Amino acid sequence: MTNDTIDALIREYAAEYTAPVFYFCLRRTGSAAEAEDLAGEIALAVIEGLRRGTVPERFPAWVWQIARNRYSKWAARTHRLSGLYENADVADIDPADDSDLAEELINSEQLSLLRRELAFTAREHRDIIAAYYIEQRKTGEIAKSLGISKGTVVSKLYRIRKKLKEGIEMSREFGKLSYNPEDVGFINNGWGFPEFHRLIEKNILLAAYRTPSTAEELAIELGVALPYMEDELNHLEKLTLLARDGVRYQTNIFIVSARAQKQIYANIQIIASELAQAIIKSREYLVKCYDNNNLRWHEGYQSWEDMKWAALMREVDYITMRVSGRHPLANYPEIGPPVKPNGGSWTIMGLEDYKGDRPDFVGEHGIDELADINLQIYHFSQFKYQYKHIDRQAPLFLKPDDALALVALIRGTELTPFAGQLEKLAEYGYLKKSGERYEPTFWVWLTENKLTLTAEQERQSENLRNAAADLLDAHWKYCEAVIADEIPAHLLDDAYQIKHAVRNILDARGYVLEEALRTGYITYDAHDPGSAKRRMLGAMLQVV
Repeated sequence: MTNDTIDALIREYAAEYTAPVFYFCLRRTGSAAEAEDLAGEIALAVIEGLRRGTVPERFPAWVWQIARNRYSKWAARTHRLSGLYENADVADIDPADDSDLAEELINSEQLSLLRRELAFTAREHRDIIAAYYIEQRKTGEIAKSLGISKGTVVSKLYRIRKKLKEGIEMSREFGKLSYNPEDVGFINNGWGFPEFHRLIEKNILLAAYRTPSTAEELAIELGVALPYMEDELNHLEKLTLLARDGVRYQTNIFIVSARAQKQIYANIQIIASELAQAIIKSREYLVKCYDNNNLRWHEGYQSWEDMKWAALMREVDYITMRVSGRHPLANYPEIGPPVKPNGGSWTIMGLEDYKGDRPDFVGEHGIDELADINLQIYHFSQFKYQYKHIDRQAPLFLKPDDALALVALIRGTELTPFAGQLEKLAEYGYLKKSGERYEPTFWVWLTENKLTLTAEQERQSENLRNAAADLLDAHWKYCEAVIADEIPAHLLDDAYQIKHAVRNILDARGYVLEEALRTGYITYDAHDPGSAKRRMLGAMLQVV
């Protein structure tokens, strides 16, 4: 710092700070003579600091820091600071009698710093601090408006002042997620699960998953003012996505890291080709047996080339369930996901944003209901292929009444109650209309047509499925080891979530689909105008 700069700052101090500093000293010493002495010490310290080469980043804050330090030393010498509260009831003391924070707010920069700190102050203190320092209301008035005693107000002010001053003086650094939020994907199982798509929700769950944190810590990590963070946390806690351990929040669902995904996807690539061929061989053998035995396993509404898309994924899921059965876990409710307080029954797994190579995701939605018509059980499912955006050709999901309309149509029962649903289903592409008649465009399977194989066919089918299951079983064990290595301690006893995570992170559907496309077992040309007519790839209705 040049001599000209030093001289300019000394002149600024003389012009702008001499009177405020003297007032600051007078309020504390109660004596004009002592105030003059103390103000002189402060001025001397400022000048000496500048001449020693100190380069203050913020000159006003630096000046008032020196003033506070010199006052503390003076108070220690005269024993006034330590004796101020020794013989008095805190309820009888107004912080204005001892607060140097008001003087610190003479300049607008310090006022903005106080506002910043209020954004990261817990709710129990925030209203009181704002009312006292920003609105400049008296402690008695604050107590009356909040319905608490004046002593409680003063006590809270006294306890928070040191922390508040420390926060003002510090250079607060927000976390990485404040400027570089990450995306998190979710896999849902069950029904009634909450929908959440906003980045703030995803990143709260991600931050609390990586490190259980207080509301204040999460606010700083995400760069969000505490009042808004508290509201988000309350919402996520009600959804049971967050849980509290004391004052710290921890994410209540498992989030698979990008590192774990990389390991798992690399491992399944080793067996992907062999696994896909084994599953295709198993599925084709069953179809051959059905055809040779003249068994009616579909109603002929869709070509076999298109039915392959659903049939192949069903076989993948069947093999996955067979492998899952080899790995029972204690307390795992095989009947379905845990029931939640809102009446839903679901499990959610998160996935960190992974940038590496992997096949396009294959999801599924389905409806299992007891139909009111003839008390028949039906099952509707549709695999959702992100490959070539095929999933966008069909609605996100169908409602139970839509599936009931399909059942009524297949069974030839009264359709009048379903007129609206039938029109909608035709618009979606699940039905085609010829005159006044509707006909399905996808795989329909009436399981009353018994699909009985011979003993030898059953044996051969089991051998083929076990061969595929053996390949996938080795990958299952690998996934278990990877997940066990990073799952948080508070989720170690959640057997359902662990098994749900392993089953979904296997990702066998995507790799089998990719291999089936690569080998030409199934085909799809997005540039072929005829592909637009293949809207029902992956859809299936089973009626018992």
